[in-house]
Amino acid sequence: MRPTRLWSLLLLLLLLLGACAAAEVLGSDSLSQLPTPQHPRIHLYNEEQVLNWEPVTLSNGTRPVVYRVQFKYSGDEWLTMDTSIGVNCTQITATECDFTAVSPSAGFPMDFNVTLRLRAELGALHSAWVTMPWFQHYRNVTVGPPKNIEVTPGEGSLVVRFSPPFDIPDTSTACFWYYVYYWEEAGVQKVKGPFRSNSISLDNLKPFRVYCLQVQAQLLWNKSNVNGHLSNTSCYKIMADASTKLQQVILISVGTFSLMSVLAGACFFLVLKYRGLIKYWFHTPPSIPLQIEEYLKDPAQPILDALDNDSSPKDDVWDSVSIISFPEKGQEDVLQTH
Repeated sequence: MRPTRLWSLLLLLLLLLGACAAAEVLGSDSLSQLPTPQHPRIHLYNEEQVLNWEPVTLSNGTRPVVYRVQFKYSGDEWLTMDTSIGVNCTQITATECDFTAVSPSAGFPMDFNVTLRLRAELGALHSAWVTMPWFQHYRNVTVGPPKNIEVTPGEGSLVVRFSPPFDIPDTSTACFWYYVYYWEEAGVQKVKGPFRSNSISLDNLKPFRVYCLQVQAQLLWNKSNVNGHLSNTSCYKIMADASTKLQQVILISVGTFSLMSVLAGACFFLVLKYRGLIKYWFHTPPSIPLQIEEYLKDPAQPILDALDNDSSPKDDVWDSVSIISFPEKGQEDVLQTH
């Protein structure tokens, strides 16, 4: 066999092998020719655990693209998201997989390392897997403000009650600490905390002043802290305490007594200064005698007869009797003059 013919056979063999390899590559690509879902992101807020992504669009597709989500814990194999964890994210048309735990037995444990991956599917076609970085809920969660905040103004105090941002299944692994930021309106901010109770009393507040406050939760897990968002600002007017009420009573009593004393002194001074005028105002005006009044009513009646008929002899009445005695010489002079 000539060398040239041998080289030709070797070249043909190489071409055949290359064609087989190309066919194999093309065949595998034909099953993986869908584009991958873009911009997947995991949303962790309080107890919420949601995976979102942008939809895969095909120019000539007649059937909808579906999606598959798988998960695995640290060191485990990939598992399908199905009803075993209370969530079904297999061949779904939505661009969201909500794996928020609806019960203590569902969802991912909040202290486990969880990794997710996602791909698009259309019949026998599928896209490549898109793998997200692993997460731990307690480590990566965004903690919101405490819920159901109720503030009761008291006597020189504010009593604040609230509930946690979300329930923690096992408080031995994680817990919440709380802080209350408060300040007098247009004053300097103060903080009270940390404390684990869901009720706190702010004492020694100035009565009749307006105080504003915000509440914050802090998640403690595995010696790490996750600061939560502050609640909305709310303001309240402080009521008076017992000592302030007593002071008010004393001040009102002293003020009333002082005012009454001033008024009494002013009245006494006016009476002394204008007693003649006051006597004139309160003097009884002269009245017309009854006979004259009857005559004025009936002029035909003789006035003199009416007066004579009404007159009757009465004993003379004196207010006082004085006895005047003269000396004897004076009496003789008087007799001589007679």
